[in-house]
Amino acid sequence: MGAKIYEGTSIGTVCKIGGEVDASIIHGFSNKQHEGFLGHAYLGEWVNLGADTNNSDLKNNYSSVKVHIDGKMVDSGSLFAGLFMGDHAKSGINTMFNTGTVVGVMSNVFGAGYPAKFIPSFTWGGAESSETYALDKALEVARRAMTRRKQNLTPVQEAILRHVFEITRSERAVS
Repeated sequence: MGAKIYEGTSIGTVCKIGGEVDASIIHGFSNKQHEGFLGHAYLGEWVNLGADTNNSDLKNNYSSVKVHIDGKMVDSGSLFAGLFMGDHAKSGINTMFNTGTVVGVMSNVFGAGYPAKFIPSFTWGGAESSETYALDKALEVARRAMTRRKQNLTPVQEAILRHVFEITRSERAVS
């Protein structure tokens, strides 16, 4: 495994990093082990990017990037903004994320084409279709991933994830 890691990158504990990473924050226990570009991105804990996942961090017209915040597209004022991905989110092999894409907690994104620029928490799918990721299935995947690293999903962590599932229900209904 080899990686090109550029200035401005911060990598948390027990991460597996490969490919090209520029000016990004990657929290603990997250994996970007394979080829692909991650730039000006923010990954929560326990994120896994499938092989050859790529994100754009600069628009072709060099205008500032708009990012989804609280139900609105907000101008970031920056020319560079990549992928923002919540805890326990995953991408499948060859997933492509557009500039300024936001992926919620526990989402699993896969398939051909560019997915939406906002993917609510607990979403299962990609550009072609998506549905709510069943809470019990999502929690089971989190437990399996954590067990691989000799960690456990604590009752407090599970309660937080259950709460996030409930408070983001309306976002999934709209997307």
